[in-house]
Amino acid sequence: MSDLLDDKPELSFWIIGAFALVWNLIGLVFYYSHVSMTPDALEGFTEAQQAFFSSTPVWATTAYAVAVTAGVLASLLLLLRKAWAVPLFLLSLIGIVVQDLHAFVFSNGLEAWGTEGIYLPAFVLVVAVALLMYARGAKQKRLLT
Repeated sequence: MSDLLDDKPELSFWIIGAFALVWNLIGLVFYYSHVSMTPDALEGFTEAQQAFFSSTPVWATTAYAVAVTAGVLASLLLLLRKAWAVPLFLLSLIGIVVQDLHAFVFSNGLEAWGTEGIYLPAFVLVVAVALLMYARGAKQKRLLT
């Protein structure tokens, strides 16, 4: 198989790649805010939300870190037209699923945040699936090497 790329990608490729990078960088900022939260910052949350934050296990926080780091790297690799974007988008998706399992299956995420608290994680999951599918499609079209 040739390592040569097919024609230049359309403008939509660059727009989606830029969106992916900005989206995942925002996720990285949220992660940093989460892990660097001070006790004073927790005072703005309800008791149930404070308990949720303080009881988050290391494996869930690690899944969050993996999700956002892999997402940023995958987005950069997509923009660089590298096929490694695909497994990294998959790794990011796996991290999101593990994090969501903690939040909504193994702990009191719905109790702490209410049903409104599921909208953002659901949207994050949908975007992660869409980015993985897009990267796979770009690889199949030989836009990535």
